[in-house]
Amino acid sequence: MADNTDKTDVVKLSNELTYQRHLFNREYRRDFFMKMSIPEYIALQYIDMEEKSNIYSGRTYLKDLSDKLQMTMRQVSKMVEKLQDAGYVVWSHDGNGSEGTYVTITESGQSMLKNQEDTLKTYYGKVFEKFGRDNLIQLLQLMKQLETVMSSEMEKLEGDKNDDGTVE
Repeated sequence: MADNTDKTDVVKLSNELTYQRHLFNREYRRDFFMKMSIPEYIALQYIDMEEKSNIYSGRTYLKDLSDKLQMTMRQVSKMVEKLQDAGYVVWSHDGNGSEGTYVTITESGQSMLKNQEDTLKTYYGKVFEKFGRDNLIQLLQLMKQLETVMSSEMEKLEGDKNDDGTVE
């Protein structure tokens, strides 16, 4: 009986976790990221940070962006193209392009980034005040632990797949 209760509990908890992630992603992302997606915001933030660090003369290479965002180069290229079309970044390359392509943030991109950061700071400042800084830190640590476990389990599932894509 305990095994059946455990399975029911896992189903209920996983359904609730999935539902809560859906609500948060759907409702809050729409309110705070109306002019850009979350990955675009993170990309602009990373590009801006790299520009200020002067490690690569203010350049952020697409490979580094791909690694940071855990996205394929194709996905990053599409996103950077969209950011360039919006005037937020300039996309360039070293030499003939074989040595790497990179992006730099424009004034318009910095302005958009600052506006997005101000919006998030205002909202999350109120949330942190009510939820508590220590609670937030504990929640973030738990989320990181959960993500690590979920990633590990996903890797195991991927490793257990047969040639036809089914799981053993």
